[in-house]
Formats: sequence, C-alpha cells, structure tokens
Amino acid sequence: MNTVDAKRVLETALICAPLPVSVRDLRALFDDALGTDTVKGLLLELQQDWALRGVELVQVASGWRFQSRPEMRIYLDRLHPEKPPRYTRAALETLAIIAYKQPVTRGDIEDIRGVTVNSLLIKQFEDRGWVEVIGHRETVGRPALLATTRQFLDDLGLQSLDQLPAMQPGVPQQDLFKALEAQGDAEASAPQAETAGAAAEEQEGGDTPQDSTGPDGQASLLPQV
Repeated sequence: MNTVDAKRVLETALICAPLPVSVRDLRALFDDALGTDTVKGLLLELQQDWALRGVELVQVASGWRFQSRPEMRIYLDRLHPEKPPRYTRAALETLAIIAYKQPVTRGDIEDIRGVTVNSLLIKQFEDRGWVEVIGHRETVGRPALLATTRQFLDDLGLQSLDQLPAMQPGVPQQDLFKALEAQGDAEASAPQAETAGAAAEEQEGGDTPQDSTGPDGQASLLPQV
C-alpha cells in the first residue's frame, strides 16, 4: 500500500472512531504490515495535512483523535446555545488537588482544603471517569488512594500529567479549571455534576477553606473562581 492510501485509511478510521485510537490499534488496520514508527510518521504527515482546517489531529493519553480547534468553539456553541453545567469551587479544588498531588487520600485533600470533603465530591468525578482508586495507603484504616485517569487527560486534550499548567506559588491554575468546565457538556451525565457538587458543598459547610495554604503551603491549588 502506498503512502497516500495508507493515510486515507488512517484518516477514515480516526474520523469514524468515537474515542482516541492508539498506534497499536491503528497498526491493526494494515494487519501489522506497517511498523510503529511508520504509522507514527504517517500520523504526523496527516496532522500537517489538516493544519489549516477547522479540525485538527491531536495525540492525547489514549491515542490519536480528530477534534475541533479551540477557535471554532464560539461558532459551534451557536448550534448548542445552552450553557454547560459548571462545577462548584469545592469540586474544582478537590479535583485540582487530586491531579497535582496524586496519589492522595480523602484525608490528604481535607488537610489541604481545610474542610471536610464530602464523598459526593469525589464520587462525581469517579462516575465521570476522571478519578479512580489505585490502591490503599498502608496505615490505620487503609484509606483509598485516588488518582486521575487516562479519560481525565483525554478530556483535557493532554498526553500526560506533565502537560498540566505548571504550579506557581500563589497563582491559581485558571487554565486547568476553565478546561475542566469546558468539558461540562461532553457527556449525558454531566448535568448531574453541578447538582451533586452543590449538594456536597452544602453538606461540607461551604467552600471557604479554613487554611488556604494547606500543610505544605500549596496555595496555588485553590482556584479563585
């Protein structure tokens, strides 16, 4: 198969795929006749072919996918004018702590936020596929260790955690939180997030931390939204 035809096959498969596709799976399109480096090279060429279009080919944690460019969002929103649900400040703070300090326990999150963390705040992100239990800390009660998932990275358009906005003392990670909120309309279950977050926030006594710096002084984990 020549290069042009191979790129057409990759292009078609990626456009039709509902989720990101790994290079390993893309090789299966050619019955493994093309090596990993060859497929990656074709993907990079295909990426350049789409460079001036409203849709771009990107690599995320789970593989490759086509997606609309950020500058197209203002136009696409006109097709769906309803506002996506927004996560509460308490929910975003909790998610940020998990993302930047993982693996963490619920107790760790409470120490940093300075308030009791209701289980609903964590459960909504588990249900969304953004957070999962990866083990248990060997201490009294063996609390669950929480970490983010590949789905979390995929929805933010990231390949790895290294691409999260760099932590700077005293500076809220606004880019991260805006990106998270922008995903609010991505799934049918998303509208439940705001309700769950609000309910959990009420039960934990509001979203005002008792100590915004936490035990390790990471004030930047607390967004000003």
